[in-house]
Amino acid sequence: MRAITIKAVLILLTFAFSVNAQDIVSNVSKKGTTAAPFLSIAQGTRATGMGNAYVGVADDPSALFWNPAGLTKVAGTAVTFERTNWIADINYNFFAASYNLGDYGALGVSFISSEMDEMKVRTIDEPEGTGETFKANDVVISLGYAISLTENFSIGFNPKFIQQSIWKMSASAFAIDMGVTYVTPFDGIVLAMSISNFGTKMKLDGTSSLVLYDPDQNSSGNNGNIPSYLQTDEWELPLNFRVGLAYDVIKSDMHRLLVAVDAMHPSDDFESVNIGGEYTFNDMFSLRGGMKSIFLEDSEESFAVGVGIKQMLLGNLTFKIDYSYSDFGRLKDVQKFSVTVMF
Repeated sequence: MRAITIKAVLILLTFAFSVNAQDIVSNVSKKGTTAAPFLSIAQGTRATGMGNAYVGVADDPSALFWNPAGLTKVAGTAVTFERTNWIADINYNFFAASYNLGDYGALGVSFISSEMDEMKVRTIDEPEGTGETFKANDVVISLGYAISLTENFSIGFNPKFIQQSIWKMSASAFAIDMGVTYVTPFDGIVLAMSISNFGTKMKLDGTSSLVLYDPDQNSSGNNGNIPSYLQTDEWELPLNFRVGLAYDVIKSDMHRLLVAVDAMHPSDDFESVNIGGEYTFNDMFSLRGGMKSIFLEDSEESFAVGVGIKQMLLGNLTFKIDYSYSDFGRLKDVQKFSVTVMF
């Protein structure tokens, strides 16, 4: 089994560095060069409260976003409902559920959708609006699976369908997230890695690209109103590679202090580090904090804080309520609220 563990880690590392090698050596920022940038918006209130240092911690349904291998840590059945108040008056709704199959692994399903107000259709001739309105939408649906290959090593996969639409145009793609979790012999320190959004390219298509074209403007005898479609480019998804450590500094019946650190290498930005921690009293009340995007120049993200309350009811029914606040510098702060039910 140890050989299987080592091989799985090496395969994931080799794959991660091979798909990111060009970005590593170029040292050139690729901001704004990927489609569906919302896929990089962190999901999971507990995770964001810890400054997005979560790849090695992931032990709730939000593991589908951070590290699918973490599904094996979730006992029984768990369901999470979350709302994110994002910048520019955009909101995101996140639903995730997991079911532990025991020796057969764990299943998970997640759904992410955007929520924004309708906007006016404006043109050069009618800058105040044509009377029409339009909306933009983001949607992700995923179905994940994870299994423990040994007592200390887990691997997980999370295939997903992605769609974006704006007015009469839409684009879709398929992708997969992969992750591993390994409890090391070093005082239980957890080592984890994940790759997110490895998949097909996205290309907008729809009736908004339909135009009337004159193939020969110098001729007055031809048809100058030929229906034609403008060709749009294909764009890669924002590929993210994470590696992290998690460690329980204190773990007793009354007190628990968890610290974590993640290193990130995204395909559309430079590398950065996230550091976070969580103090839990009596397995009921938690305080969280962290720093995001360390070493990343010109980042608007900085600190994050969060709180959580956990209450057991009716023996095996547990409720968790979590809140996080993330500072985004000159942009509006981001707040998250979530409710988790475990049974």
